[in-house]
Amino acid sequence: MSLKDKFGHVELTDVGKVRDHNEDAIACNADIGLWVLADGMGGYNAGEVASGIAVKTIVDLVTEACKRESRAEIEPGTGYMRQTIVLRDAIARANKVIHQTAQSQPQCEGMGTTLVACLFYDNKVSVAHVGDSRLYRLRDNRLEQITLDHSLLQELVDRGFYSQEEAQRSANRNYVTRALGVESTVDVEVQEVDIDKNDYLLMCSDGLPDMVEDEDIHLTITTFDKDINTIGEQLIKLTNDNGGRDNVSVVLVRVLDSFPAASAGLLGKIRNMFS
Repeated sequence: MSLKDKFGHVELTDVGKVRDHNEDAIACNADIGLWVLADGMGGYNAGEVASGIAVKTIVDLVTEACKRESRAEIEPGTGYMRQTIVLRDAIARANKVIHQTAQSQPQCEGMGTTLVACLFYDNKVSVAHVGDSRLYRLRDNRLEQITLDHSLLQELVDRGFYSQEEAQRSANRNYVTRALGVESTVDVEVQEVDIDKNDYLLMCSDGLPDMVEDEDIHLTITTFDKDINTIGEQLIKLTNDNGGRDNVSVVLVRVLDSFPAASAGLLGKIRNMFS
């Protein structure tokens, strides 16, 4: 079953006002409900190579796995859907490819990338991230950050040295503590989030929240509600109007309708027959 008619979506990336090239990468397969966003590590060599490897590897592996696997099956030991494990493992594989490339190609030494990925199925989204690329959800006029950055600043917030509001204004926001390709293995954080009709899911590189306050992100989405292309364009414009110090990438997905798994629907009908 194709999921592409269940979502409105836009994917945009921009070099910004300061950088001379774009190290972000975006990819999607709307048929299976997959979106991937990667931000090549600023200050490292060949960040655009790392982000490109990441999104291609993940899309290829997850697309192939979704053809042959029972996506909603619960994985013993973790309690996660099988598709969540597939997404996690694809990211781990991408990490190995990036690390091996960096080791074998001198011009790519030290490259890495942060990443956030979403895989929708059965009225849920499997979320995986590494680093400070983010996922937000807007529901019932409330914007919530779903992922927490893997960064030094977030660790200081967790330990009580900063409030979230103070962290938003800090100049030291970009020291990430995890990234793909830097080491031979990486700890991929995964979670599963329930999804409702009319939810907005916003994936972004750190170029957006570094330049635009969460309140302004919220206001932009609600002001141009349902005009998803304009929302994406306005978020990019706001970033650049505020200085555009980094590349900026935005993936915005609006849930147009519920998307229960067909097997779950059949099971529900059978249960109702005997209840």
